[in-house]
Parts: sequence; structure tokens; C-alpha cells
Amino acid sequence: METTYEVRVDGIRFDAAHFATYGGNCEPLHGHSYEVAAQISGQLGDDSLVVNFIGLKAILRELSKELDHKFMLQMGSRILEIEDTDTAWKVRTPANIGYVLPKPDVVALPIDNTTAERLAEWFAGRLLHWLEGKNASNLRGLTVEVSEGPGQSGAYRLERLPQA
Repeated sequence: METTYEVRVDGIRFDAAHFATYGGNCEPLHGHSYEVAAQISGQLGDDSLVVNFIGLKAILRELSKELDHKFMLQMGSRILEIEDTDTAWKVRTPANIGYVLPKPDVVALPIDNTTAERLAEWFAGRLLHWLEGKNASNLRGLTVEVSEGPGQSGAYRLERLPQA
């Protein structure tokens, strides 16, 4: 039987604006005070750690800073019309509402929707890339949770992580 340990960090916060799409519609532009948490499972490494808390918190803070005080634009949207200009992003919703967003205020994300679940998936992918760079062969699972507010969160889990 293999022993598995878990570590979790939470309390990483950022504020951002978005509008999620659902049912062929787009919700009104609004923002949240988001919170990100990550849980990593695996065996203990040489230092009796699954992963170092300090490094894990640092990478989550770095990723959160990319989104902090930005409009999160879902570049893979199936229903938004998105135009990239020299100075702005132009977005048109199915209800024919148009937005012109200055480029410095937008982070263009390679996701289809800015739901908590897709944001958690984006964080998990970036976090996995960081972990792979650390040659962390002792890891078995990664879960990232993104909360939009009290009692409202989405999560993404990767199991059986690739071994270094």
C-alpha cells in the first residue's frame, strides 16, 4: 500500500472583472474578489515534504497578479465576437452589446468561458508547468479551487500526474 500525503495552500486573492456566458447568453459585466487554493498530493520527498509551501504560495501569488485588477477575456468563447485592435479589445455579446476594453486592462485567457471551473483549470495547467520544472516526481494529484465569493467555488483536479 502506498502512503499519500497532501498539502494545501489557500488565501491567495485577486480582484478581477468578467462576464461568463451560458445558455447562449452573456451575463452583465461585473467583478469578484476571487480566492485561489491549491492542494497537492503525493509521497514525501527527500526533505519529508510533498512540495514546499513557500514556493507553492509564491507561484499562486504570481499567477494571481497576472489577473489582479484586470478584465478576464475568454478568447475561446463560442458565442462572443472578439476583435483585437492595436489599442483595445472589442467584444460583442449575443445581445448585441458592445464593449471596447483598453488592452492594458485586459488579460486574454486561452479558455472558452471565465467560469470558476475554467479559471481553476487555467491555474492548474500553469501550476503543473511550474511543478514539472521542479522535477517533482513524487506528486500524484493536484486540485485547484477558485472561489468567486463565500460559498461559491469551482475546482479542477488532475490525477496521476506525469512522472519526471
